[in-house]
Amino acid sequence: MPRYEYRCRTCGDTFELSRPMAESSAPAACPHGHEDTVKLLSTVAVGGTASTPAAPGSGGCCGGGCCG
Repeated sequence: MPRYEYRCRTCGDTFELSRPMAESSAPAACPHGHEDTVKLLSTVAVGGTASTPAAPGSGGCCGGGCCG
Protein backbone atom coordinates (compact mmCIF):
# COMPACT_ATOMS: atom_id res chain seq x y z
CA MET A 1 0.00 0.00 0.00
CA PRO A 2 1.44 3.43 -0.91
CA ARG A 3 2.55 5.89 1.76
CA TYR A 4 1.61 9.54 1.43
CA GLU A 5 3.17 12.46 3.26
CA TYR A 6 1.06 15.28 4.69
CA ARG A 7 1.75 18.52 6.57
CA CYS A 8 -0.54 20.13 9.11
CA ARG A 9 -1.07 23.83 8.42
CA THR A 10 -2.09 24.43 12.04
CA CYS A 11 0.92 23.00 13.92
CA GLY A 12 3.42 22.41 11.07
CA ASP A 13 3.81 18.70 11.86
CA THR A 14 4.67 16.41 8.92
CA PHE A 15 3.27 12.87 8.97
CA GLU A 16 2.79 9.86 6.69
CA LEU A 17 -0.23 7.66 6.07
CA SER A 18 -0.52 4.33 4.29
CA ARG A 19 -3.70 4.29 2.26
CA PRO A 20 -5.02 2.98 -1.05
CA MET A 21 -4.32 5.11 -4.14
CA ALA A 22 -8.05 5.70 -4.51
CA GLU A 23 -7.98 7.55 -1.16
CA SER A 24 -4.82 9.60 -1.80
CA SER A 25 -6.84 12.83 -2.21
CA ALA A 26 -9.10 12.22 0.78
CA PRO A 27 -8.69 14.57 3.75
CA ALA A 28 -6.16 13.42 6.35
CA ALA A 29 -6.35 14.52 9.98
CA CYS A 30 -3.14 15.50 11.77
CA PRO A 31 -2.06 13.09 14.56
CA HIS A 32 -2.75 16.00 16.96
CA GLY A 33 -6.37 16.24 15.76
CA HIS A 34 -6.11 19.22 13.42
CA GLU A 35 -8.06 19.03 10.17
CA ASP A 36 -6.23 21.64 8.03
CA THR A 37 -3.65 19.44 6.28
CA VAL A 38 -2.11 19.36 2.82
CA LYS A 39 -0.69 16.41 0.89
CA LEU A 40 2.98 16.91 0.00
CA LEU A 41 4.65 15.96 -3.24
CA SER A 42 7.21 13.36 -2.29
CA THR A 43 10.33 12.44 -4.15
CA VAL A 44 10.96 8.76 -4.67
CA ALA A 45 14.41 7.29 -4.30
CA VAL A 46 14.90 3.92 -5.91
CA GLY A 47 18.04 1.98 -5.20
CA GLY A 48 19.49 -1.21 -6.51
CA THR A 49 21.36 -2.49 -9.48
CA ALA A 50 20.32 -3.53 -12.93
CA SER A 51 20.28 -7.27 -13.50
CA THR A 52 21.34 -6.88 -17.14
CA PRO A 53 23.19 -4.00 -18.76
CA ALA A 54 21.37 -1.91 -21.34
CA ALA A 55 22.08 -2.78 -24.95
CA PRO A 56 24.05 -0.15 -26.90
CA GLY A 57 21.73 2.20 -28.75
CA SER A 58 18.66 1.13 -26.76
CA GLY A 59 18.37 4.09 -24.43
CA GLY A 60 19.36 7.68 -24.25
CA CYS A 61 17.29 10.74 -24.85
CA CYS A 62 15.47 9.53 -27.96
CA GLY A 63 16.05 5.81 -28.31
CA GLY A 64 19.79 6.00 -28.74
CA GLY A 65 22.15 7.79 -31.01
CA CYS A 66 21.45 11.44 -30.21
CA CYS A 67 23.46 11.59 -27.00
CA GLY A 68 26.54 9.76 -28.18
